[in-house]
Amino acid sequence: MSAYVKKIQFKLHESYGNPLRVVTKPPYEITETGWGEFEIIIKIFFIDPNERPVTLYHLLKLFQSDSSAMPKKTVVSEFYDEMIFQDPTAMMQQLLTTSRQLTLGAYKHETEFAELELRTREKLELAKRKSSQEITELKERLKASRETINFLKNEIRKLEEEDQLKDH
Repeated sequence: MSAYVKKIQFKLHESYGNPLRVVTKPPYEITETGWGEFEIIIKIFFIDPNERPVTLYHLLKLFQSDSSAMPKKTVVSEFYDEMIFQDPTAMMQQLLTTSRQLTLGAYKHETEFAELELRTREKLELAKRKSSQEITELKERLKASRETINFLKNEIRKLEEEDQLKDH
């Protein structure tokens, strides 16, 4: 990223001293202590001045949200995000395609994103099937209710006709 990123600006919660932090070198991260939950605004500025900055929003939870997880000294809040450059400038295109891979050693995320994606897709598919089943059941109930309404309307009409015949 350092081949095309000029700086990254982090906007923390106002309760932190100097909540607007700017990092100009990899690994583009900040370390802070605290407890709570707030949204961090992350703004990525590029070396190419013609490329507009990208703004990301990250909900940071500084507490263990998974009650079954073993308590740790460090709380990890990771999300996978991708930047897709559509119609980059010529300079940005060159920076993106000719930059060499920067390795600071093996980095292991706390979250296995491929596994998380698979589980999320499975949950979405299950929810889709369940929703379709519920929709089908509700359509059948609606159809039955309409049939009952029509039957009762016909019964009422018949009774009203009988009443009119008795009155004459």
